[in-house]
Amino acid sequence: MKVDRKDLEKSLIELSVEVSLEELEPYIIKGAESLSKEVKIEGFRPGKVPLEILKQKIGEMPILEEAARLIINKQIDDVILSNTKDKQIVGRPEVNITKLAPGNPLEYKITLISLPEIKLGEYKDLGFKKEDVSASSEDINKLMNNLLEMRAVEKISDQVIKDGDKVLVSINLFLDKVPVEDGQSSETTVIIGKNYLIDGFDKNLLGLKKGEEKSFSLVYPKDHYKKNLAGKKVEFKVKIKEVYDRQVPEASDEIAQAFRFKNLKDLEDNLKTSIESQKKRDFEIKLESQIIDKIIDKTKFGEIPEELIKNESEIMLREIEQSVLSQGGKFEDYLNSIKKNQEQLRLDILPQAVQRVKGALVLREIAKLEKIKVEDKEIEVELDKARESSKGNAEALKSINSPAYRSYLNNFLINQKTVDQLKDWNLS
Repeated sequence: MKVDRKDLEKSLIELSVEVSLEELEPYIIKGAESLSKEVKIEGFRPGKVPLEILKQKIGEMPILEEAARLIINKQIDDVILSNTKDKQIVGRPEVNITKLAPGNPLEYKITLISLPEIKLGEYKDLGFKKEDVSASSEDINKLMNNLLEMRAVEKISDQVIKDGDKVLVSINLFLDKVPVEDGQSSETTVIIGKNYLIDGFDKNLLGLKKGEEKSFSLVYPKDHYKKNLAGKKVEFKVKIKEVYDRQVPEASDEIAQAFRFKNLKDLEDNLKTSIESQKKRDFEIKLESQIIDKIIDKTKFGEIPEELIKNESEIMLREIEQSVLSQGGKFEDYLNSIKKNQEQLRLDILPQAVQRVKGALVLREIAKLEKIKVEDKEIEVELDKARESSKGNAEALKSINSPAYRSYLNNFLINQKTVDQLKDWNLS
């Protein structure tokens, strides 16, 4: 067997393999035996048809193709390992047979994706500071008010709209008397005083009653997410469909007990703990991202394979879809709301996908340099947790017990350890 290697652009490697006729011949016999099990020839048992008779029956090329499949499967792992020791190979190899003919050597090519070489910049003492994660009285009051709002008592009212009321309205938007695309709603809920839409909208409803209509104009903020309205004077035509008087209870021991707490102080202490825990999580997530981004800026990367970026963008796309589904929405409706199809969204997230791939490469390189490893017992602990949560799900358990999942878990835990180390090195 002869192997020639070419290092192509974008971290691709091409291995050209030539298998001599002498090496191929035993596999031609094996290929014939395999095919003869599927071909019925009178006078011969399955798997026992002589080679020459089988050639007459099905032709020589199917036998050669089966022989090529068998020898490639036998050789490929050793060929890759022996000829790419200086590279880290990722993904599945692509195999193409380039020459297969009777009486000739077999030739095939293996195309591989390797991780690009990177030159790490500084990754320690980057000067990040701790943030205050304590809960202020304002934070606690805001969350308390949200809880109290959940206990509000509502009843239909025939009185004029006042601050705090809930109102159902139909809304039509116009720009220069032309209806705005998607600017019509037959029933929108508005809590007066909350400024759910834009500043000034609620105030224009004060004093109206059920059945009354009003037209007015407001200027949308320049940074509004609806770009077709941002910074423009928009005409509103609204009709009041229903008015609800809302009575929001005051904070008390009784309300705290309704939420299964001993008293008001117990509830406030719990809110304080929850807010601080969330602030700490938010800070940790932000810190991780900022540290990795800063290291990426200081690192030089070789050409990143397109396949890695494509795979990452696909993962991100599925993450967005799962997020929409978890909130009870439909991915198609989400795409319609942002006026994009999947391909357009994939293009939008491409820069983020590149950054995530670079981040993974940086973590991998740091873990290698710092000799950050995971013990088998650590993996077993996580596997036991996964098995426990998947009890009764045979398919999930099969996946959890697979070598691929163990490998994924190993990489995940190494990355986690590396990130924790980076926070220790860079936070003061």
